[in-house]
Amino acid sequence: MDRFATLSAFVKVAELHGFAPAARRLGLSPSAVTQLVAALEAHLDVRLMQRTTRSVTLTDEGERYLLQARRILTELEEADASMQAARTAPSGRLVVSAPLAFGRFHVGPLFSAYLSRFPAVQGELLLGDRLVNLVDEGVDVAVRIGHLGDSSLKSRRVGETRRVLVASPDYLARNGEPVTPADIARHRCIHFAGFNSALEWVFEKEGSRLRVGIVPSFVTNGAESAVQHAIDGGGLTLVLAYQAAAAIRAGALRILLPKFEREPSPIQLVYPNARLLSAKVRAFIDMAASETNWSFVAIA
Repeated sequence: MDRFATLSAFVKVAELHGFAPAARRLGLSPSAVTQLVAALEAHLDVRLMQRTTRSVTLTDEGERYLLQARRILTELEEADASMQAARTAPSGRLVVSAPLAFGRFHVGPLFSAYLSRFPAVQGELLLGDRLVNLVDEGVDVAVRIGHLGDSSLKSRRVGETRRVLVASPDYLARNGEPVTPADIARHRCIHFAGFNSALEWVFEKEGSRLRVGIVPSFVTNGAESAVQHAIDGGGLTLVLAYQAAAAIRAGALRILLPKFEREPSPIQLVYPNARLLSAKVRAFIDMAASETNWSFVAIA
């Protein structure tokens, strides 16, 4: 039995004092409305209405039940309206996940501007380089760098970044500059394990992958630590361009072997469902896509 349909039919018959006018208002046949009210009475095992050929009146039980039925239908309408409003006006709690360094320097400022624009939203930004499970951890949107592969998540591309091999001018003055990936073997290496735990760096030449094994002098899962050690003259490090962008622009690091770089990696926003996006999620995605400049390819 469809409880919503039976309640709606009962309330409408009571308000309009007849099955025929109730049927016209509901867009049903009189017999269908009669069956719905009969099913409700059978379910409750009580007579709610007295029927004659000329009128329909409520029993005492029907009068009491009408008050409760109206309240239930009103609350249901309010709940529907609340959900529809949530899809049109951003509100509620929005949880966004992003890689540590990228989140600090790029997602954080965007999120701050978003919350200023939509004050009815309560924001939470989770920063970390591990891959979070959006559904299990209650994350609405995650920033992912790289190709998703076979994923059930929906995505929207909002930028791209290179992987760059960098070192400080001081280190290069003391140790020379590599000309090919094979030259890396004679250099001190700082390994950022955040996107590749294997002790190898991957380059590309004319469409072919070149894998270079390394013996690192320093290993870290924090890109900022790898970049800072390289700035301090600790050796070569392979990182995503945005992680070293400030140091490159300041002249503290130099890009090496640009002709051997792999294709840029996409920067994407991922989320569980595209068909029923809430207004808060859709507004964040649209804002990121239209108002950010997350391209780190032309950096030099």
